[in-house]
Amino acid sequence: MTVESKIEIINPPNTLKSKIVVGGPGAVDPNTLERAEAVIAGMSDNYLKSVQDDMVRISSAFERLKNVAGDGSTQAIEEIFQISHDVKGQGGSFGYPLLTAIGNELCRLIEKMGNDIGSSEIEAVRIHIDAMKLVVSERMKGDGGKQGKTLLVGLQQMCDKLLQK
Repeated sequence: MTVESKIEIINPPNTLKSKIVVGGPGAVDPNTLERAEAVIAGMSDNYLKSVQDDMVRISSAFERLKNVAGDGSTQAIEEIFQISHDVKGQGGSFGYPLLTAIGNELCRLIEKMGNDIGSSEIEAVRIHIDAMKLVVSERMKGDGGKQGKTLLVGLQQMCDKLLQK
């Protein structure tokens, strides 16, 4: 099995509209539906601001991770995990499934490395954070095309090699 065959970006269909009854008992007012869609569309702009704030927070936690040793790394790595988990959970909802995939890879790496955090693991975490920052700064919506696929394959290969030691 190749690394490329391990990576799968899933974009679930938006089936909400098909489940909404327009007219009749229990119907949803089309104007209300349009307003709700506009609110969600407006949240996309807020999402970019929010995820940029997340990148500042994750960078700060990473700096703490680099500067502590042994047991002192636990709080920093937990914070990095939580932020990447949040990014993973929100990215696809706002048109950034590549960000979701990278956040997922970082979460999986942290889960698998456990408390064994050495310089190689710290470097792998940095590379994941830099990849997320790239997606945000370049506004790489969707799966990122060929560049996004190459990025994910590279992250997966790095993690596989690191975790096989």
